[in-house]
Amino acid sequence: MRCPHCGAPDSQVKDSRPAEEGAAIRRRRVCGDCGQRFTTFERVQLRELTVVKRNGRRVPFDRDKLHRSITVALRKRPVDPERIETIVSSIVRQLESGGEAEVSAEAVGLLVMDVLKILDDVAYVRFASVYRNFREAKDFEQLLGELSAGSEPVLAPKRGV
Repeated sequence: MRCPHCGAPDSQVKDSRPAEEGAAIRRRRVCGDCGQRFTTFERVQLRELTVVKRNGRRVPFDRDKLHRSITVALRKRPVDPERIETIVSSIVRQLESGGEAEVSAEAVGLLVMDVLKILDDVAYVRFASVYRNFREAKDFEQLLGELSAGSEPVLAPKRGV
């Protein structure tokens, strides 16, 4: 494994242990050149996924982008970082086991919204405001009305103008 600090091609594994309820292996590594320590995760990848964007463009699925999106929605909320990692792993497993090599960006967004709605209302509203492309305060009012009424939200994203 290449060192993220100095770019040296080799590093030594110092410690390995299960992570994410056995779905991954966490490895502590040390670089032989610069001596810096870093952590890597090893996960099973069932298939290569491609995300089909709303405009029809196809891009490789990026687990880190999914993680960043969920982390931003949960910023300053009382959610443990390990819980975020578990959520991301769960969503990725659902997508990989779906049987399709291509998934729509909408399907990914809906999975995230489903999880956030159960986990944290504030994070749900934050994510939904970006995902559904809110333009006016009434968009927030409608979503908050759906949350307080306990009804299922209309999950179709709004199209940009």
